[in-house]
Amino acid sequence: MKILVLNSGSSSIKFQLLTMPSEQVVCSGMVERIGSEISILRIKTETQNIKEEYSLKTHKDGLQKIVDLLLDPEKGVIQKPNEINAVGHRVVHGGDSFADTTLITPEVKEEIMEFATLAPLHNPHNLQGIQVSEQLFPQAEQVAVFDTAFHQTIPVKARKYAIPNTFYSEYGIQAYGFHGTSHKYVSEKAMAHLKKEKSKIISIHLGNGCSMTAVRNGKSVDHSLGFAPSNGLIMGSRSGDIDHSLIFHLVDTLGYKLEEVNQMLNRKSGMLGLTGYNDLRDIQSEAENGNLDCLLALEMNAYRVKKYIGAYAAAMNGLDAIVFTAGIGENSSLLRKMVCSHMEYLGVRFDDVKNESGSGSIFEINADGSEVKVLVIATNEELEIAKQAYSVLSTG
Repeated sequence: MKILVLNSGSSSIKFQLLTMPSEQVVCSGMVERIGSEISILRIKTETQNIKEEYSLKTHKDGLQKIVDLLLDPEKGVIQKPNEINAVGHRVVHGGDSFADTTLITPEVKEEIMEFATLAPLHNPHNLQGIQVSEQLFPQAEQVAVFDTAFHQTIPVKARKYAIPNTFYSEYGIQAYGFHGTSHKYVSEKAMAHLKKEKSKIISIHLGNGCSMTAVRNGKSVDHSLGFAPSNGLIMGSRSGDIDHSLIFHLVDTLGYKLEEVNQMLNRKSGMLGLTGYNDLRDIQSEAENGNLDCLLALEMNAYRVKKYIGAYAAAMNGLDAIVFTAGIGENSSLLRKMVCSHMEYLGVRFDDVKNESGSGSIFEINADGSEVKVLVIATNEELEIAKQAYSVLSTG
């Protein structure tokens, strides 16, 4: 069975074409910087690495370019669309409706759209990917894998907000959690590396969107994102944690409209708001050149991560490993160092040389003898989505 996996982020689309159940990767790639002046499409096959630049304004444009390349007579890996048996889609917000991977129906699409107000940077793109895939691969099964599913194990004391009970019982207002596919994948890899089924792990997913999960014995027990993927850590264009009184001050005192505040907090804040850049590579380069705004933004980012590490270590009454993953977590040795420095009180002893020179799908960056392992693990949400999609299709 050939399964095409589409993983739409807020400014990118990752994709893989896999043969299941062998997990053989036919091709993989990514479209990044969607909406920027120059967007980059990369695709890797057994015989070639392709990098092309376009001006892709929307996710739909990016999806079309991916399919064009897959079907290209010279560069592509399939000859006809009907060679794709299924398309697995990452969907960010499934609310209370979806605790498991599911086949996509018109009713499922309606519910995905209903949750778009809670994940405005993601669910609309996820739904668009589904709609475009239905047109491009009409014979393929469409399968949704939800970010929120892994976090269904978070106990009520951690997911419920201290607001009147009716909002929880009648409207389902609670912390749902996100990036679940990534956190599930890397925490399982970390458990295997530690050779411990009973473990206390903090997984740190750092990309354009960022989140942290406390994982005890393989189960999510707390998470930095909440009702929508906008609080917690400082992100590419999202503010993360703020005092909610600020919203009322902006509206009542400074005259902003609610929609303007929503746009500002989700699309104009975070690292973009602090520096004018939303790509960490640009921010690090500017910081090295003496840009004080960029340096401060990096310090703020690392400080926020440190606070959550302390909180989750306390919540789990201990810590076996810290895991860095996703685009920034896997590639920014600078941010990893800023986060892990001066944490000896938690049993974290950092190794600068390992941090700079480590490579592979999983490697340690802690010093020898460190009580807590610090791991860099390459996430593979696409493989996890393919596995879950195949399981649904083969058992259904």
